[in-house]
Amino acid sequence: MFDVLDMGASGLVAQRARMDTIAGNVLNINTTRNEQGEKIPFRRRLVVFQAGAAKDSPKPGVHVKEIKLDQTPFKERYEPGHPDADPKTGIVKYPNVDLMTEFTNMMEASRAYEATVTMMETSKAMFNSTMRLIA
Repeated sequence: MFDVLDMGASGLVAQRARMDTIAGNVLNINTTRNEQGEKIPFRRRLVVFQAGAAKDSPKPGVHVKEIKLDQTPFKERYEPGHPDADPKTGIVKYPNVDLMTEFTNMMEASRAYEATVTMMETSKAMFNSTMRLIA
């Protein structure tokens, strides 16, 4: 009977991970160096979901299977004065993050989160009504 709440909770956790990943993408939209200080731009992250509860996959729900790196090419801009520009060509490589794509994905994740919360509230109300009828 309470599987629906577990299922909803797994959806909330998964969408939260997706929103955190998108926020990280937006945060690093102009990051032209990696953690070691090398001239390797930030690479966009993508969340991959998988059906089933994280610890017990036959149960209903969803969980984050993995967070993958987007392999699309980096953006290139001609900026010869930039400290990370190629000395010969003046090209700077920027992350493969598109702000409009991230904005759209964030809206979609937010709506999915809201829909899951609504589903859980409706389920709780149905449980309460059922308990009142039984008692």
